[in-house]
Amino acid sequence: MSEIVSVSGGPTKPEIIAVSLSKLGLRDGDRFADVGCGTGSVSIEAAKIARNLTIYAIDAREEALLATETNFKNFNIANARLLAGEASDILGSEDFIDSIDCAFVGGTKNIDSVIRILVEKKARSIVVNAVRIETVVRTIEAMKKLDIFDEVVHISVSRSAPIAGETMFKPENPVYIVVGKTKN
Repeated sequence: MSEIVSVSGGPTKPEIIAVSLSKLGLRDGDRFADVGCGTGSVSIEAAKIARNLTIYAIDAREEALLATETNFKNFNIANARLLAGEASDILGSEDFIDSIDCAFVGGTKNIDSVIRILVEKKARSIVVNAVRIETVVRTIEAMKKLDIFDEVVHISVSRSAPIAGETMFKPENPVYIVVGKTKN
Protein backbone atom coordinates (compact mmCIF):
# COMPACT_ATOMS: atom_id res chain seq x y z
CA MET A 1 0.00 0.00 0.00
CA SER A 2 1.20 3.51 -0.78
CA GLU A 3 2.16 6.00 1.88
CA ILE A 4 0.51 9.43 1.97
CA VAL A 5 2.81 12.23 0.82
CA SER A 6 2.57 14.80 3.61
CA VAL A 7 2.55 18.60 3.90
CA SER A 8 2.60 20.95 6.87
CA GLY A 9 -0.61 20.59 8.85
CA GLY A 10 -1.47 17.17 7.44
CA PRO A 11 -2.51 14.61 6.71
CA THR A 12 -5.66 14.50 8.82
CA LYS A 13 -5.38 11.60 11.28
CA PRO A 14 -7.30 8.44 10.24
CA GLU A 15 -9.51 8.48 13.35
CA ILE A 16 -10.57 12.07 12.65
CA ILE A 17 -11.27 11.23 9.00
CA ALA A 18 -13.41 8.24 10.04
CA VAL A 19 -15.62 10.31 12.33
CA SER A 20 -15.77 13.26 9.92
CA LEU A 21 -16.85 11.08 6.99
CA SER A 22 -19.42 9.24 9.13
CA LYS A 23 -20.96 12.63 9.98
CA LEU A 24 -20.87 13.68 6.31
CA GLY A 25 -23.13 10.86 5.12
CA LEU A 26 -21.62 10.33 1.68
CA ARG A 27 -23.75 8.61 -0.97
CA ASP A 28 -22.84 6.91 -4.23
CA GLY A 29 -22.55 9.43 -7.06
CA ASP A 30 -22.16 12.47 -4.79
CA ARG A 31 -20.37 15.67 -5.76
CA PHE A 32 -17.88 16.11 -2.91
CA ALA A 33 -15.86 19.23 -2.13
CA ASP A 34 -12.67 18.77 -0.09
CA VAL A 35 -11.96 22.36 0.95
CA GLY A 36 -8.40 22.91 2.13
CA CYS A 37 -7.58 19.43 0.82
CA GLY A 38 -4.00 19.43 2.15
CA THR A 39 -2.78 15.94 1.20
CA GLY A 40 -6.05 14.67 -0.24
CA SER A 41 -6.27 12.02 2.49
CA VAL A 42 -9.92 12.83 3.27
CA SER A 43 -10.84 12.52 -0.43
CA ILE A 44 -8.97 9.22 -0.68
CA GLU A 45 -10.99 7.76 2.20
CA ALA A 46 -14.22 9.29 0.88
CA ALA A 47 -13.65 7.53 -2.46
CA LYS A 48 -13.53 4.21 -0.58
CA ILE A 49 -16.97 4.86 0.93
CA ALA A 50 -18.99 6.18 -2.00
CA ARG A 51 -18.84 4.79 -5.52
CA ASN A 52 -18.70 7.17 -8.49
CA LEU A 53 -17.80 10.08 -6.23
CA THR A 54 -16.88 13.29 -8.06
CA ILE A 55 -14.19 15.05 -6.02
CA TYR A 56 -13.35 18.77 -6.09
CA ALA A 57 -10.10 19.13 -4.10
CA ILE A 58 -9.44 22.78 -3.33
CA ASP A 59 -6.39 24.37 -1.72
CA ALA A 60 -4.59 27.70 -1.96
CA ARG A 61 -1.17 26.16 -1.26
CA GLU A 62 0.87 24.86 -4.18
CA GLU A 63 2.65 22.30 -1.96
CA ALA A 64 -0.73 20.91 -0.89
CA LEU A 65 -1.98 20.56 -4.46
CA LEU A 66 1.24 18.83 -5.50
CA ALA A 67 0.94 16.41 -2.56
CA THR A 68 -2.74 15.77 -3.35
CA GLU A 69 -1.96 15.15 -7.02
CA THR A 70 0.75 12.64 -6.09
CA ASN A 71 -1.48 10.93 -3.53
CA PHE A 72 -4.39 10.70 -5.96
CA LYS A 73 -2.09 9.01 -8.50
CA ASN A 74 -0.65 6.65 -5.87
CA PHE A 75 -4.12 5.64 -4.62
CA ASN A 76 -5.77 5.51 -8.06
CA ILE A 77 -8.30 8.22 -7.33
CA ALA A 78 -10.25 8.96 -10.48
CA ASN A 79 -12.91 11.56 -11.17
CA ALA A 80 -11.15 14.27 -9.17
CA ARG A 81 -10.42 17.88 -10.06
CA LEU A 82 -7.68 19.80 -8.26
CA LEU A 83 -8.49 23.48 -7.95
CA ALA A 84 -5.92 26.10 -6.92
CA GLY A 85 -6.97 29.19 -5.00
CA GLU A 86 -9.08 30.48 -2.15
CA ALA A 87 -12.10 28.25 -1.62
CA SER A 88 -14.62 31.10 -1.39
CA ASP A 89 -13.43 32.43 -4.78
CA ILE A 90 -13.48 29.01 -6.45
CA LEU A 91 -16.81 27.84 -5.01
CA GLY A 92 -18.46 31.19 -5.74
CA SER A 93 -17.16 31.41 -9.31
CA GLU A 94 -19.68 31.26 -12.15
CA ASP A 95 -17.38 28.71 -13.80
CA PHE A 96 -17.82 26.30 -10.88
CA ILE A 97 -20.63 23.72 -10.82
CA ASP A 98 -24.07 24.75 -9.60
CA SER A 99 -24.39 22.16 -6.81
CA ILE A 100 -22.34 20.24 -4.27
CA ASP A 101 -23.87 17.36 -2.31
CA CYS A 102 -21.51 17.47 0.65
CA ALA A 103 -18.30 19.13 1.74
CA PHE A 104 -15.44 18.54 4.12
CA VAL A 105 -13.71 21.75 5.19
CA GLY A 106 -10.21 21.35 6.58
CA GLY A 107 -9.02 24.84 5.72
CA THR A 108 -10.82 27.57 7.61
CA LYS A 109 -9.88 30.81 5.86
CA ASN A 110 -13.05 32.78 4.99
CA ILE A 111 -15.11 30.11 6.79
CA ASP A 112 -18.28 32.26 6.86
CA SER A 113 -18.20 32.77 3.07
CA VAL A 114 -17.29 29.14 2.36
CA ILE A 115 -20.21 27.82 4.43
CA ARG A 116 -22.66 30.33 2.90
CA ILE A 117 -21.61 29.43 -0.64
CA LEU A 118 -21.83 25.69 0.10
CA VAL A 119 -25.38 26.20 1.37
CA GLU A 120 -26.18 28.20 -1.80
CA LYS A 121 -24.78 25.23 -3.78
CA LYS A 122 -27.35 23.04 -1.98
CA ALA A 123 -24.88 21.01 0.12
CA ARG A 124 -26.96 18.68 2.30
CA SER A 125 -24.07 18.24 4.76
CA ILE A 126 -20.94 20.18 5.66
CA VAL A 127 -18.29 18.99 8.09
CA VAL A 128 -15.65 21.43 9.34
CA ASN A 129 -12.54 20.29 11.23
CA ALA A 130 -10.96 22.90 13.48
CA VAL A 131 -8.31 23.01 16.17
CA ARG A 132 -8.78 26.62 17.28
CA ILE A 133 -11.67 27.57 19.56
CA GLU A 134 -12.22 30.85 17.70
CA THR A 135 -12.71 28.95 14.44
CA VAL A 136 -15.18 26.62 16.13
CA VAL A 137 -17.20 29.58 17.43
CA ARG A 138 -17.18 31.36 14.02
CA THR A 139 -18.23 28.12 12.31
CA ILE A 140 -21.09 27.46 14.74
CA GLU A 141 -22.30 31.06 14.39
CA ALA A 142 -22.17 30.90 10.57
CA MET A 143 -24.05 27.59 10.54
CA LYS A 144 -26.69 28.84 12.99
CA LYS A 145 -27.28 31.94 10.84
CA LEU A 146 -27.96 29.63 7.91
CA ASP A 147 -30.07 27.25 10.04
CA ILE A 148 -27.88 24.21 9.32
CA PHE A 149 -26.01 23.73 12.61
CA ASP A 150 -26.33 20.13 13.82
CA GLU A 151 -23.59 19.41 16.38
CA VAL A 152 -19.96 19.71 17.45
CA VAL A 153 -17.91 16.67 18.34
CA HIS A 154 -14.64 17.07 20.27
CA ILE A 155 -12.19 14.25 19.61
CA SER A 156 -9.04 13.43 21.52
CA VAL A 157 -6.89 10.57 20.28
CA SER A 158 -3.86 9.06 22.00
CA ARG A 159 -1.39 6.68 20.36
CA SER A 160 0.65 3.97 21.98
CA ALA A 161 4.39 4.59 22.36
CA PRO A 162 7.13 2.51 23.92
CA ILE A 163 8.53 3.50 27.30
CA ALA A 164 11.05 1.47 29.30
CA GLY A 165 10.05 -1.74 27.50
CA GLU A 166 6.35 -1.16 28.15
CA THR A 167 3.63 0.94 26.56
CA MET A 168 2.31 4.42 27.29
CA PHE A 169 -0.06 6.70 25.40
CA LYS A 170 0.90 10.02 23.82
CA PRO A 171 -1.97 12.41 23.06
CA GLU A 172 -2.49 13.93 19.63
CA ASN A 173 -3.87 17.47 19.38
CA PRO A 174 -7.65 17.44 19.91
CA VAL A 175 -9.92 18.29 16.98
CA TYR A 176 -13.41 19.78 16.85
CA ILE A 177 -15.73 18.42 14.19
CA VAL A 178 -18.52 20.90 13.44
CA VAL A 179 -21.45 19.41 11.54
CA GLY A 180 -24.02 21.26 9.46
CA LYS A 181 -26.96 19.59 7.75
CA THR A 182 -29.81 20.99 5.69
CA LYS A 183 -33.29 20.37 7.03
CA ASN A 184 -34.54 18.62 3.86
